[in-house]
Amino acid sequence: MTHPIGMTLAQLNPVVGDLDGNADKILDVWRSAETDLILFPELVLSGYPPEDLVINPNFINKVEDKVNFLCEQSEAFKAAALVTCPWRLNGDVVNAALLIHGGDILAIQAKVHLPNYGVFDEKRVFESGALPDIIPFKGTKLGILICEDMWHGDIAAHLKAQGAEILLVPNGSPWRIGKEAIREGHARERVTDTGLPLIYVNQVGGQDELVFDGNSFVMDASGTVVQRLMAFEEEISSYCHSGEGRDLRNKEQQDPGLRRDDIKSVYEALKLGLRDYVLKNGFSGVLLGISGGIDSTLSAAIAVDALGADKVQCFMLPSPFTSQHSLDDAKACADMLGVSYEILPIEEAMKAFEGVIPDLHGLAHENMQSRTRGLILMALSNASGKMLLTTGNKSEMAAGYATLYGDMNGGFNALKDVYKTQVYELAKWRNSQSAAMPERIITKAPSAELRDNQKDQDSLPDYAVLDDILQGLIEKRESVAAIEARGHEAAVVEKVAQLLRITEFKRYQAPPGTKITDCAFGRDRRYPMTNRYKFD
Repeated sequence: MTHPIGMTLAQLNPVVGDLDGNADKILDVWRSAETDLILFPELVLSGYPPEDLVINPNFINKVEDKVNFLCEQSEAFKAAALVTCPWRLNGDVVNAALLIHGGDILAIQAKVHLPNYGVFDEKRVFESGALPDIIPFKGTKLGILICEDMWHGDIAAHLKAQGAEILLVPNGSPWRIGKEAIREGHARERVTDTGLPLIYVNQVGGQDELVFDGNSFVMDASGTVVQRLMAFEEEISSYCHSGEGRDLRNKEQQDPGLRRDDIKSVYEALKLGLRDYVLKNGFSGVLLGISGGIDSTLSAAIAVDALGADKVQCFMLPSPFTSQHSLDDAKACADMLGVSYEILPIEEAMKAFEGVIPDLHGLAHENMQSRTRGLILMALSNASGKMLLTTGNKSEMAAGYATLYGDMNGGFNALKDVYKTQVYELAKWRNSQSAAMPERIITKAPSAELRDNQKDQDSLPDYAVLDDILQGLIEKRESVAAIEARGHEAAVVEKVAQLLRITEFKRYQAPPGTKITDCAFGRDRRYPMTNRYKFD
C-alpha cells in the first residue's frame, strides 16, 4: 500500500531566459514548502517555450550551473522538487524533469513525445527521450508524463506496467478557446487506461503570442477532478495522495466544478497576454490611438485592466473626415476608463503630404491619413518609452483591411486573433462588468472615416458573414465550394478567399498578438507570401 505523500502544486509564471529570476521563484516556493514533493510546470527554469535558446551551448551551460545552484541551496530543505529544464543527457539536449532532494539529483527523465505542430517546434531543439522508468520516492512509485507525453497512451501504459501508483504531469500548455476540456479529456483517458490518479501542473502567463492559463488540476482514479487551481493567475496549492486516490485537502477550499465561460476566459487571456508582454519586455506602459470605434475602445479597456489606467495614454488624431460622434465617443470612453487623453489633429500634416505629392487621391489619400497617424503615434512612443498598442482585429487582418506602416504600427496587438464579431461580444461583456464605453460605440456602424460617409461594409461583407467565411477558410480549412454549400453567395466567398490570399504579405509584417484560436496568424498558419493557389 502506498504511503501518503504530500505534494505542492506550484503554478508559476516564469520568464523565458531569466534563469536567475526563475530560480528565485523556484526557491521561494521550495524554501517554505512543508510537503514531501513540489511539482513545477514544464521547463520552469528556462521558461517555456525557450525555442532556439536551447541550441545555444552557452545557454545550456548556464542552465546546468543554475541547477547545481538549486541543488546547493536546497540541500537542507524538507521537500524534494521536480525541477524541469533543458538538460544534456548522453550527449543530447532533452526536455527533462529532474527529481532533486537533499542537494542531489535523484532521477532524470526526458520527454518522449516532442510536439512539432502549430506553435510547437520541439523537434527542432530537443532530442526525444527513451521510454521512462518509474521513480520510487518515499514509498510511492511515481510515473512522470511531461506535457505531450500525456496526450499519448503509450507512456502511461508503460509506467503502469512498471508499477506506477500516481501520474505526475508538468506542463507548458498554451491556452486557446476550448483547451481546458481537451486537456482534461486526455488526462481522463490516461486515468481510465491505467486506473491511476493524475496531477497536472501547468504554467501561467504570457510569452510573446502565447498565453498560458494555469488551470492545473488533480484527477482521482475515477476520472473526477477533485481539485483545480485558478485560471490566469499564479497559485501555490497542496494535495495529499493517500494511496487510494482520495483528496485529503480541506474540502472547503475545493471547487471541482469551476468553469469560466468562454467570453470571460477570452478576456482574461487577452489581458494577461498584453500585461506580460509589456511588463516582461520592460515597457513603462502603453499608448494608443483611440478613434471612437469599438476596436480601439476595447483595446484601451483591456490595457487599463491589464496595466492600470495610469499606465495607459490615449490620443485622438482627427482628420477633416472624423465625425463629431467619434470625437464625443472617444472622449467619453477615456473619461470612463480614467486614462490620459489628448487630441492631436492631423489636418496640417495631411496638407503637407498633399503638397509634397500632387493629385493625391483615392486609396492613396486614405492610406496617407492612416500612415500620418502611425508616424505620430510611433514618435510619441519613442519619446515616452511607452509601447504603441495597435488595435486591428483578425477579420480586418485576414481581409487586408489595414494599412502597412499606418494603423498596423505598434509593438503588440491585443485583438490580433479576435474576429470582429468576437470584438462586439467582448465589448458587451466588458461593459456588463463596469461601463468602459458609451453604448453607441457598440451599436453604430463601423467606419475607418478616411473619406466622407465611409462604412466598413462599403468594402467588406457584413461582419457576421465575413467571419463565418473566414473561420471556414482559416480554422476549418474548408474549400470555397464547401463554404458556398453552407449557403454563402459564391461571389462573396470567392472575394473573401481572394482577399485572404493576396494580403499574406501584410500579416508577415504585423505586430505580435495573443493567440486565442486554433489557427492564429503566424506560426499556426504559415502560408507563403508568393502563392498562386486558390481556395477552391
